[in-house]
Amino acid sequence: MEFFVDTADVDEVRRAEDYGFLDGVTTNPSLVADSGRELEDVVLDICEMVEGPVSVEVTATETEGMLEEGRRYAEWADNVIIKVPLTPDGVRACNRLTDDGIGVNVTLCFSPNQALLAARAGATYISPFVGRLDDIGHPGMESVETIVDIYDNYDHIETEVLAASIRHPRHVTKAALADADVATVPFDVIEQMFQHPKTDLGLESFLDDWNDAQ
Repeated sequence: MEFFVDTADVDEVRRAEDYGFLDGVTTNPSLVADSGRELEDVVLDICEMVEGPVSVEVTATETEGMLEEGRRYAEWADNVIIKVPLTPDGVRACNRLTDDGIGVNVTLCFSPNQALLAARAGATYISPFVGRLDDIGHPGMESVETIVDIYDNYDHIETEVLAASIRHPRHVTKAALADADVATVPFDVIEQMFQHPKTDLGLESFLDDWNDAQ
């Protein structure tokens, strides 16, 4: 499973990239707004650091506006992927952007049926939102598992399943068990994945033994 970091904080991208396992980045309008910077500046900085795909989300809600934004964003860097919402207008935009040779991440997916529509429209990635489904009492990871199973039934579907709205390290583990192609993970959750009390205690013990032997 590939790891993307879900952020518009350039410092977080730099730190994640330094670990050596970062495969890409996802952003959204909320994350960019939190950065306090202009969208193009954020995207260009991230694309200079990361060779993998960088998802940039449109804010238009109608197809023509999505196409205008998406085509413009795609000119910023070769690794820009356009994020569109899983709405009728978004699916139409996905199909046309794909025909233009532009990669598309269809976001805000909450059901396998929606994921089927996105795949038929040629989406590069489908982003089922795990945490937001959990929030309303639906097992979000079951949606990821079902989408993976459905896509595996058809050799012609090339859309990759990108587990999104990851809230904690258990979500990452479950995404890997579900055979998701990608998990896009907030930087603080990546940091949590390193942590285990036995690791800390073991390191402390090794260092104590070493110091006692000197």
